[in-house]
Amino acid sequence: MLQQERIDLELDENLLRKVSVDGEIYIVNAEGMYYRELNRVLRVLCRSGAKKLEIQGVCGQRYIGTDLDSTMQIVLHGTPGNDLGAFMNGPQISVHGNVQDACGNTMNEGLIVVHGCSGDLTGHSMRGGKIFIRDGVGYRVGVHMKEYQNKKPALVIGGVVQDFFAEYMAGGVAVVLGLDMGVSPKCTARFVGTGMHGGVIYTRGEIFKLGKGLKIAKAGKRDIRVIETLVREFCGYFGNSFSEIMCKQFYKITPVSKRPYEKLYT
Repeated sequence: MLQQERIDLELDENLLRKVSVDGEIYIVNAEGMYYRELNRVLRVLCRSGAKKLEIQGVCGQRYIGTDLDSTMQIVLHGTPGNDLGAFMNGPQISVHGNVQDACGNTMNEGLIVVHGCSGDLTGHSMRGGKIFIRDGVGYRVGVHMKEYQNKKPALVIGGVVQDFFAEYMAGGVAVVLGLDMGVSPKCTARFVGTGMHGGVIYTRGEIFKLGKGLKIAKAGKRDIRVIETLVREFCGYFGNSFSEIMCKQFYKITPVSKRPYEKLYT
């Protein structure tokens, strides 16, 4: 049975009118589409072996890409809703716009690139894959990031963060470039790394006021190699100058202890 025939059998006439094909790229018009309908279309196309999908007119639809297990490329135009790419296991999502809360929530593998800013809880509990945000992010971003087996998540933020960044971080790499800080010497985020007990935060400049339980040092040679790899990828997506970003001193923030609350319990 042909791929298009499989799609025709699984989608009703109303949804089929929303789908077109340009070469090997499936194009979906999501304007006015309920989030469950959009995600149904997405899953049907994924099962049918589609390699690339472009979704236009996105406006607040939730759970796009959630729990997908494929290597499909998904290009979004507009503003997706909460839990974009949650529990995702492989797809590559590119967003031409801003994203709402919990982007990449508990993602296992894959890539999310946001050509804009992101809301609260970005990268919450992510345990694999990469997220690149061109601009700033909201509150409690990177909460409980963790490593799982051979997976090591990476979160790169071009702008600044808000309160409780990397709270309870247990693993992975978070990079904050602060490119939109201007002349401000410090980011205003409070409680950065609260309860952090693993992983590492890299910052472009010494931009955070740190609380107890954390230590900061200049990034060493091994750290710089990690940072350079992620910054090159960041610049490849957003067109920034690699040399301009890397000309500033980077710092490394790590927890003092792997058990920060040990003395609170008996």
